[in-house]
Amino acid sequence: MRIRIGFDITIERLGETPVVLALAPRPEEDWRLEAPMPIELTPASRARPFTDAFGNRRLRVPAASGPLRMRWDAVAQDDGLPDGFDPEARCLPIDDLPAETLQYLSPSRYCESDLLTPDAWAMFGALEPGWQRVQAICDFVHNHIQFGYGHASPNKTALDVWRDGRGVCRDFAHLTIALCRALNIPARYCSGYLGDIGVPYAGEGDFCAWVEVHVGGVWRTIDARYNMPRIGRIVMVRGRDAVDVPMITAFGAIRMEAFKVWCDEVTAEEEHAPQQLAYAS
Repeated sequence: MRIRIGFDITIERLGETPVVLALAPRPEEDWRLEAPMPIELTPASRARPFTDAFGNRRLRVPAASGPLRMRWDAVAQDDGLPDGFDPEARCLPIDDLPAETLQYLSPSRYCESDLLTPDAWAMFGALEPGWQRVQAICDFVHNHIQFGYGHASPNKTALDVWRDGRGVCRDFAHLTIALCRALNIPARYCSGYLGDIGVPYAGEGDFCAWVEVHVGGVWRTIDARYNMPRIGRIVMVRGRDAVDVPMITAFGAIRMEAFKVWCDEVTAEEEHAPQQLAYAS
């Protein structure tokens, strides 16, 4: 299976504003990408790439004012299989966890696992410490949160969404992470591409957030928003929570002017059509 992915985003910088972007797929995804174009900036800028502490690709755009258009387009290979899971997977004792997973056990800016610990153990502590417990958390979060773009807030935390039961995909992820960490299950935040492949069309494209949990000795994907295995995820960033991986970090005031994201299976007809970028110039 081949999947066309990309974005066309324009912001207005309201003054001399440096910007840091996190809009490139993870290095581990490179093998899947067919000749991706570099991120195209208009107006052109001497942007400097770097890799952050979590292994994500970032891009520093020097201070400037006015509009900044960011465009990228690629085709990714995919095996066409849904997210894998192992109902027999067990949680490792903390003593046996790999050292690199330990940072994903602690509370973080948007995931106050320490404040949710008593509730988490009361609700899920009697369940088998493995995939059964993870799936029970996923089921709860899926049913607890009412999804709606109008419920989005840059300041909403796992505790907030626990209390008000409304949010967007990042809120599903944050509450899942907080509950897993409260139960000593390493959990990390992911964001990237997830199109409507193998499911009914759900509307205009967007980036999507989900969770990876360390169970059975490996990282496994869970997604409480959909609560079902999905096809065609392409990871862009990973971190402790959304504070580590904002798509656009602006050191000044900006305004979003245009936002388009695509993640669509390449059809048989498109396979034989002349190649062209998915965005309009």
